[in-house]
Amino acid sequence: MSIPNGTALITGASTGLGALYADRLARRGHDLILVARNGAQMEELAAKLRVTTGVQVDVIAADLTRSDDVTRIEQRLIDDANIALFVNNAGMSLNGGTLENSAAEIERIIALNITAAARLAIAAGKAFGARGKGAIVNIASVLALAPEMFEGVYSGSKAFLLNLSHALAANGREQGFHVQAVLPGATRTEIWERSGKDIDAFPAEMVMTADDLVDAALLGLDRGEEVTIPPLADDGQWTNYHAARLAMAPNLSRREVADRYRVGVAA
Repeated sequence: MSIPNGTALITGASTGLGALYADRLARRGHDLILVARNGAQMEELAAKLRVTTGVQVDVIAADLTRSDDVTRIEQRLIDDANIALFVNNAGMSLNGGTLENSAAEIERIIALNITAAARLAIAAGKAFGARGKGAIVNIASVLALAPEMFEGVYSGSKAFLLNLSHALAANGREQGFHVQAVLPGATRTEIWERSGKDIDAFPAEMVMTADDLVDAALLGLDRGEEVTIPPLADDGQWTNYHAARLAMAPNLSRREVADRYRVGVAA
């Protein structure tokens, strides 16, 4: 598929993957709406992109852990009929393990990675469904498939976003819009430093550059993929995993208890 013509709205656009999506999409001719907390960084990026690509770039400073700021972005997605692509990129990870964080820190990551991400993806889905066109890119993580590897709140938030993507993709197939979930592995971005982690502690062969990640993700979007896992060499592994999950579906809700759980049946 080709990415729909029109404006791209990108969250978490001041640095990292969001800034690279802005660069790549501007070079493809998309006008941009950049959303993040750091307005000054976005203005600097916007000025550069206006000069180098000639596209129009709007900047919206917003803290997506705040409900009223999320509401402003939801409204822009709904009201601006020029928006044809939504890159749902804003996110954070915890500093330390699951049991080492305060209630306030847990609330904050859930507010950004789950609440804001869900509200904005759903607003975009409603808008694109009404227009019969558009694409949503949800930046999840390979940790959605490997929750034991690191702290469970971050991986759980990305599993949530993957589940939401599957459901929205089913809606989109009927209503004319496309949904892609991107699952990066370890990628060299500022999120590691902000969460007190050292990306260089990983073996070098495990760490992808952000440029390579975004370029691969956009190629996956061009191909019409609903799930893109840039580091996964054998796509048959994902296909088999996904097929096995779907094969369970008819057996997950039954009136009768499975025989293996009946009293007196040996385990």
